[in-house]
Amino acid sequence: MQKSECHGSVQMRPRVPGNCDQRAPSSVQVKHRTADPRSRSSLSASSPDSARKPRPRPSDKLNPKTINPFEDQPRAPSAFAAIYSKGGIPCRLVHGSVRHRLQWECPPENLPFDPLLITLAEGLRETKHPYTFVSKEGFRELLLVHDAPEKAVPLLPRLIPVLKAALVHADDGVFGRGLDALMQLSGVVGPSLNDHLKHLLTSLSKRLMNKKFKEPVTSALQKLEQHGGSGSLVVIKSKIPTYCSICC
Repeated sequence: MQKSECHGSVQMRPRVPGNCDQRAPSSVQVKHRTADPRSRSSLSASSPDSARKPRPRPSDKLNPKTINPFEDQPRAPSAFAAIYSKGGIPCRLVHGSVRHRLQWECPPENLPFDPLLITLAEGLRETKHPYTFVSKEGFRELLLVHDAPEKAVPLLPRLIPVLKAALVHADDGVFGRGLDALMQLSGVVGPSLNDHLKHLLTSLSKRLMNKKFKEPVTSALQKLEQHGGSGSLVVIKSKIPTYCSICC
């Protein structure tokens, strides 16, 4: 039995060979367990996978389909433009030296109003040439045929929502074309329009507060009263109390 060489104790115990020499210092053990974080970043940065696949940005998760806002993006054609390009409108635009005109494939009086009149009304919301001219002029010329009242009155429940969409449009040109179409339709169908006026007068009332549209909207309301009679005046006054009748 010998004295313990590890702790300097006088207690006598059997000596275990290598008990002190094989014990690694705690600092060495920590170094073996803890790797240098800088070595990890250097390894990941130098790996070929990281070079080929850049790390995603936070904005990619919020908007993964981000595109260049300054690049012209292709837009799908509108319904009217698609129908026109396929020959669905039986007329073509003839460019004149002074003014344009429409050339119909057959006389307009031989054409069915359903769905041609509604399609032309939908085209009033277009903002590009030639769709703006074709829709406005086509709608006007179709309503000039001798039996237009008989053909247009049954279509009013479907026409009114389309005209309303033009009247509430933010583009001033679209609103103007919608207003002209409404006056033309009123002159054709007369009092039959009175039951549908309430759906259109709210948008007219809002535009009436704009100085730029006060005169054309007032003129349109007078046309509606003139064509619709006393029944139209009741509807107009219920929605626009400040309106002054043409009979005053």
